[in-house]
Amino acid sequence: MFRRIIVASLLAIYLPVAVHGQEKSLAARILPLVSAHRGKVAVAVKHLDSGESFYFDEDVEMPTASLIKFMIMLEVYLQVSEKRVRLDDKLTLRKADMVPGSGILTYHFSDGATFSLRDATRLMIVFSDNSATNMVLDHIGLASTNKRMESWGFTHTKINAKVFLGNKTSLNPDRTKKFGLGSTTARETLMLLEKAHQGNVVSHEVCKEMLGHMKKCDDKLKLKRYLPESLTIAHKSGTVSDARTDAGILYLPTGPVAICVLTADNDDKSYKDDNAGNIVIGRIAQQVHEYFMLQSPRKK
Repeated sequence: MFRRIIVASLLAIYLPVAVHGQEKSLAARILPLVSAHRGKVAVAVKHLDSGESFYFDEDVEMPTASLIKFMIMLEVYLQVSEKRVRLDDKLTLRKADMVPGSGILTYHFSDGATFSLRDATRLMIVFSDNSATNMVLDHIGLASTNKRMESWGFTHTKINAKVFLGNKTSLNPDRTKKFGLGSTTARETLMLLEKAHQGNVVSHEVCKEMLGHMKKCDDKLKLKRYLPESLTIAHKSGTVSDARTDAGILYLPTGPVAICVLTADNDDKSYKDDNAGNIVIGRIAQQVHEYFMLQSPRKK
């Protein structure tokens, strides 16, 4: 109730801008969507050239679902740079590694199949493969991502357990119960996206490779939902019963825009394509796209 009062107050401030015939601000575009959604929503948006931004509940810790796999990928490439692992290290799929949910390994590959760390990481990002994720976590160490995030000051960004193995592998049972697979804030995730965009994770070449994986993410139900198919988007999403998440970079003619939308405690817990969490993320991305497309094209 208190949160809805805050949103209503913000709407009273920003919506009159549109009434007088002026172009709606990001706040005036996004806040009505947040207000109408039956669940929690946190949003962070930033034009990475101009710095123009919009935030709502950006510091509220929220479940990540599979969005945490973006952070795991960062840790993989950092460990490669530190020569702790190699991208061509061979990982072997075992029956015990095969968990349900998203991905292709459990359903289409046999016990004993081998993959490079690079390929397992790619499967983790592109297809959100849960079995590949657990193989990667075994190779780099379950707690390593959390230690890295803490060293960078991202204290709310954590993975809590291996996928679908929380009861056996949880680093913190209380956090696993509260957040599931992982947690983050919209602000912290956006800052990590900006870090990758700027080439500040190892090097520009390494960041280019990681963002290349994210550009092939096959989820079209959230950020991509209402955006032109021709638009390049590097992103990672997440889905569990009462939460939907997606975060990435929209490569617009007017410059790159980082966006993170986290939803939780959603009334709609269905797994249908038009789940309300999917739709609110898609609508927010649509408004961000329309707003920044009205600006002057970026000079090259």
